[in-house]
Amino acid sequence: MFPIRVRDLRFQPNGRPVLDGIDLDIADEGITLVLGPNGAGKSVLLRTLCGLIAPTGGTMDWGGGARPERGVMMVFQHPMMLRSSVLDNVALALKPQGVARQQRHLRAMTILERVGLAHRSTDSARQLSGGEQQRLALARAWLTRPKLLLLDEPTASLDPSATAEVERIVREIRTDGTRILMTTHNLGQATRLGDDVIFMSAGKVREHSPLQRFFARPSSEEARLFIQGELPWRLNF
Repeated sequence: MFPIRVRDLRFQPNGRPVLDGIDLDIADEGITLVLGPNGAGKSVLLRTLCGLIAPTGGTMDWGGGARPERGVMMVFQHPMMLRSSVLDNVALALKPQGVARQQRHLRAMTILERVGLAHRSTDSARQLSGGEQQRLALARAWLTRPKLLLLDEPTASLDPSATAEVERIVREIRTDGTRILMTTHNLGQATRLGDDVIFMSAGKVREHSPLQRFFARPSSEEARLFIQGELPWRLNF
C-alpha cells in the first residue's frame, strides 16, 4: 500500500474547487495531522483517500497499485452506532472477513478491554456517551488491523477527559503498526500526537513538514497566521 503518492488530486463539484490540485507523499509509519481552517478541504481529502468520494481528476498510487482492496478504515467525528450491543457493534467489523461468530466475539472482547469498554459489552451501543462511542468506533476499526486509519476530528465534541482517552487509544493503534492520518483543529493535540503535519487551505496543501519544524518555522505565511490564530476560520470559495 505504501508509499501513497497523490498527484494533482481534484474534487470540483459544480466547478467549485474543494480539492484543488493536491500533491502528497505518504510513507508507511507515524501519525500525520491534517491542519487548516474550516473549508480547507481536510475532511474531503480523507473521504477521497478512503474511496467515499470520487475525485474529479488526478491520480492516487498505492504502493504501485490503483487502490488497495482492503486495509483502509475511517472513523468519523460522529460515528454511526447500530441498534445492538457494544460487543455486536465491534464484532461486526470481522464479519466480511468470514471469521466465525464465536471467534469474532472473542477478538472483539479483547479489543474492548484495550479501549476500556469491556464492562459495557452487553449494553446498547446507542446508550454510550459521546466519548465512549468514539472509543467504540476506534475499537471497531482497530479490530480489523488496518494498514491506514483515517480519523476525522475524533475528539471535536469531547471533554478533556474523553479526549485524553481517545488520544491514548490512537497512540496504541499507531504502536500496533497502523499508519494514521487525522484531522484536528486542536493545535495542542497536534503537538501531542503528530509526527508530521499537512497544512491545507482553500483546497490546496500549503506545506507538509515534520511537526517540530512546522510549529517552529512554518514555511508559508498562511501557516504562520493559522498557528497564531489570525487566519480566517472560514474560507469562502
